[in-house]
Amino acid sequence: MMADYLLKGLHVAVTRPIDQAESLCEAIQRHGGDAISFPLLAISPLDDYHKFENVITDLERADWAIFISTNAVNQSLPRILKKFGCIPENLKFAAIGHQTAKELSLYGIHQVLIPHTRFDSETLLALAEMQDVKNKNIIIFRGVGGREVLADTLKSRGANVTFAESYHRVNPQADTQPLSNKWQQGHLNAVIVTSSEAMRNLLGLASESEWLRHVTLCVNHARIAELPLQLGFKVLVTDVPGDDAMIKCLSKLVYLNK
Repeated sequence: MMADYLLKGLHVAVTRPIDQAESLCEAIQRHGGDAISFPLLAISPLDDYHKFENVITDLERADWAIFISTNAVNQSLPRILKKFGCIPENLKFAAIGHQTAKELSLYGIHQVLIPHTRFDSETLLALAEMQDVKNKNIIIFRGVGGREVLADTLKSRGANVTFAESYHRVNPQADTQPLSNKWQQGHLNAVIVTSSEAMRNLLGLASESEWLRHVTLCVNHARIAELPLQLGFKVLVTDVPGDDAMIKCLSKLVYLNK
């Protein structure tokens, strides 16, 4: 596909984990922009999987398996298949968004409940299937830590909820000097942040830095925008999730910079 010039002259840092940033970086380049990979999250396997193995022992008696992310799928499904040899037939599956559902399909799981609008815990919880969960056994697959709203709400509706945590999220960056240098050279206009944890990592490293005041933070959910907006940073929020929506968001920035 030939490049166009929708993002011509725009220099954009992408803070997704390296293995998840490739498609977005390619899209930015294809539209004439300059993509700078600067991961603020990295996925690390656990040192000990005994607790995870104990949790998935009950998978054959569970009603729902909810996957928070593509990482949760890829760090969990191989271990589930190794233990059971196949996917337990009793299970129903839910996922936060299309990408996670797509990842589940690679393991032969095609019937997956997902939200229809915003892809987050609140929107998943609003679905009819997540209302009638009294006495249902639900296992939430995720990394260590994270938001509790999904589990707390399901428990309040009478469900028995267990976490199956299969990986750590770590910040691979010691500082943001590389981005500061890019900005000083006139080669940084925007930073894409697509998770609240990555945003916390960015602000923890750079909230007092001059360069961060002069770039635009592009995020894919209003919740991720809350903290930087409170701190007075420039933020653009995409209308919907996905790489295409992020390119559209960046194109607005090109227009604003003219």
